[in-house]
Amino acid sequence: MNLPLGAMTALVTPFKNQKLDIECYEKLIKRQIDNGIEAVVPVGTTGESATLSHNEHRECVEIAVAVCKGTGVKVLAGAGSNSTIEAIPLAQHAQHSGADGILVVTPYYNKPTQQGLFEHYKNIADSVEIPLLLYNVPGRTGVDLEADTAIKLFNQCSNIYGIKEATGSIERCVELNAKESRLQIISGDDCINYPILASGGAGVISVTSNLLPDTIANLVKSARDGDYEKAREINNSLYEMNKALFCESNPVPIKAAMYIAGVIKTLEYRLPLTPPSKETMKRLELAMKKLSII
Repeated sequence: MNLPLGAMTALVTPFKNQKLDIECYEKLIKRQIDNGIEAVVPVGTTGESATLSHNEHRECVEIAVAVCKGTGVKVLAGAGSNSTIEAIPLAQHAQHSGADGILVVTPYYNKPTQQGLFEHYKNIADSVEIPLLLYNVPGRTGVDLEADTAIKLFNQCSNIYGIKEATGSIERCVELNAKESRLQIISGDDCINYPILASGGAGVISVTSNLLPDTIANLVKSARDGDYEKAREINNSLYEMNKALFCESNPVPIKAAMYIAGVIKTLEYRLPLTPPSKETMKRLELAMKKLSII
């Protein structure tokens, strides 16, 4: 399988008058392509998937596939839900649309057991042929996909190739790599992109790269080339920016930063998300100024 790996961006979903801004979305994806990103990830957490209609969800995937066609940049489509029978058609649509893989978050709110998680993922994996990347983010979902369960899924489902780890735990990444070195570990936390890459990680799915795609692409390339000193320096230089981008719920700060920088022209969210506070805007402006973005 030709897997989505390396420098990947969790795309924001731009709105205009509370509707999907298709023109802006296409431009954002082209910007990622032009700046060295290896895969785009539409309709994930950063894409406000929880408040998109199913039609909007499908449209975002279709747009990403169309824009990336012929560029070599892959599409890893979000296909998660807290309902297995809802996730399966989203996964199948992604495959039918031409996505290179799917990113499937752990079922939120339900708080299933490890057996429930295993059966959820196995049913989705069995419904498609394209690669599937597990996505573990307990802080968002209220459930933790344990290392042994992830490895069991990897060994029993031929199209499950890795896991996006957003536990914030380097130890968890080391545990996964130690127990099953073939499992591809993807960083889901920008602050620790470098430590995960240095510990055997195969890439990142970044929020920060919405704003700084070339910088994140360079960080991943440096680590892949074995230049860990350069990768560490890049990661350190982004520390304040990375922290600022998560001082409120994602994607509130990243959209605001993109608006400040002129990358998006309208600053809109879907309720219950609301615009950032004045304090957050000031913090973002300061972090951006230090990186010479403004």
